[in-house]
Amino acid sequence: MSTPLIPQIKLGSQGLQALKQLPREKIQIATKFGIVITEDRTMCVKGSPEYVRKCCEASLKRLDVEYIDLYYQHRIDTSIPIEDTIGELKKLVEEGKIKYIGLSEASADTIRRAHAVHPITAIQLEWSVWTRDIEEEIIPECRKLGIGIVPYGPLGSGFFAGKAIVEKLSTDSLLVNHPRFKGENFERNKVFYNRLADLANRHGCTPGQLALAWVLHQGDDVVPIPGTTKTKNLDENIGSLNVKLSRADLQEIADSLPPDEIAGSRSPDIVRNLTWRSSDTPQKS
Repeated sequence: MSTPLIPQIKLGSQGLQALKQLPREKIQIATKFGIVITEDRTMCVKGSPEYVRKCCEASLKRLDVEYIDLYYQHRIDTSIPIEDTIGELKKLVEEGKIKYIGLSEASADTIRRAHAVHPITAIQLEWSVWTRDIEEEIIPECRKLGIGIVPYGPLGSGFFAGKAIVEKLSTDSLLVNHPRFKGENFERNKVFYNRLADLANRHGCTPGQLALAWVLHQGDDVVPIPGTTKTKNLDENIGSLNVKLSRADLQEIADSLPPDEIAGSRSPDIVRNLTWRSSDTPQKS
């Protein structure tokens, strides 16, 4: 299996200085635009051509680079046609300021229309053994168009790595407001961790490694981005590459976590309306 594993790395000033020591062509930088936090702490999405360009120029300046390898629209602005957003991104590609265009949480229709304006390189969506709602329509559409799939949350927001099971959530963790980690939902979901843990024991790995290996085995066009702040977790994630699963194994894992039995929404309330299910845009006149 040749599917790569990409650690999710957020670069501070020291990280940027370290990257300066390496040849630029050896580094691939991906970043996003589109989500705005208003004064009352609510989220809104902007995808106007003016905002696209403003954000790109600002990112180039902060990163101190001449181009961005992969530039994602973080969420879809449903107030304007997707063609307007992609049209400006296409100009940025032609100007050499970005190399490739990505979308995050886009519906199949939005993906098709965007791809017709300029080839879309990658689609970022939540995909894990307990979040599989993209499999029916979006995954086939991406594969039809030759678009790479970048699953975020492949460990179930850390659930299958033991978050809140063998670790205690800190009060400032974003997960305390995640529906699947709260109250009765959390208690009901514990059974799924235990099921995966039993399967992981048979495969000689940790539950987190098995969850990540399941995503990795979905295809060579799938590049998951597990995030972590700890070196030991990074090492564990890399270890998932050594877990070999047959088709029967993949089905057994999937069957052990029926999607309709998972308790709670996959998204916190603050972003529940910013998923692919609510990402269709007006038709271009």
